[in-house]
Amino acid sequence: MEMLQNIITFFAQTFIIVLAIIAILLTIGTIAFKSRNQKSFEIELLNEKYEDQTQALKEAMLSDSEAKKERKRSKKEEKLKEKNSSDDKSRVFVIDFLKGDIKASESENLREEITTILGVATSKDEVVVNVESPGGLVHSYGFAAAQLIRLREANIPLTICVDQVAASGGYLMACTANKILAAPFALVGSIGVVAQVPNFNKVLKKHDIEYKEYTAGDYKRTVSIFGEITEKGEAKFKEQLELTHALFKSFVARYRPKLNIEQVATGEFWYGETALMLNLVDEIKTSDEYLLAKSKQHQIVKISFEQKPTLSDKISGILTKAVTLTLEKMIEQNNITKRM
Repeated sequence: MEMLQNIITFFAQTFIIVLAIIAILLTIGTIAFKSRNQKSFEIELLNEKYEDQTQALKEAMLSDSEAKKERKRSKKEEKLKEKNSSDDKSRVFVIDFLKGDIKASESENLREEITTILGVATSKDEVVVNVESPGGLVHSYGFAAAQLIRLREANIPLTICVDQVAASGGYLMACTANKILAAPFALVGSIGVVAQVPNFNKVLKKHDIEYKEYTAGDYKRTVSIFGEITEKGEAKFKEQLELTHALFKSFVARYRPKLNIEQVATGEFWYGETALMLNLVDEIKTSDEYLLAKSKQHQIVKISFEQKPTLSDKISGILTKAVTLTLEKMIEQNNITKRM
């Protein structure tokens, strides 16, 4: 009886919380609706970041009087740099593509970042993209690579840095660069295509479950999860994989003409040092090392673009949190033990 009362209390509390949230959202609804498509755009001047960090370390190792002298010297040097600085100093724009999931979800942000850069960059500038991805869906990474090609077509030098991994779809992106840098143990390559389809048709037959699939077109479905896999369908499926692989190889060869494509398009991956010997990359160097060296003569500008959560995302998050907290409270009151 007590348990039933607690359950009723739980739903009552949740309902009250939901009503309160809806009331608040209705109050600010107009403002939220207007701003739901707002996007976060951030600019960071890496030259200043590097200089501030170096200066902080210098001062930390000095006595108070020496640190005071160092600050004066640094300010004097900074003013001299500003006086002698040239407005036509070339710039290096930095973009991160570091969460390369299977759907290349960062592609939308990448598109906005590149569109913004194209509005100000010239052929004297350079774009550096840090790519980290083991690959994923063909069309998703094809779209990401297409964004990078926009820079090439605008005659803006493009450098791709691979600190950890650029394999399969990740390398599809990397190969579009004028220059590819890789850390010594970065994973590079995997120029191949894979498809995995579990099939439960035999299980259905064993339990006398009939499954029907209706299509129009001989190859609308070649292989599926529940349907019977025929020789004709399987042959077509393999043919499609080979065509995709051929397209992948052709794309890489177009942007890496010195590469022996048949040698490397086996689906294998290599570490940075070996990748250099195979012409998959052009230089062994980390992104930090490259950018720090560039900062001596260039203005380094890092830009990042992120879509802010929509109104529905916010509502969903608030409601989920409210229900979770209420449920946890009820569980605690009834001493229910949770086990992994």
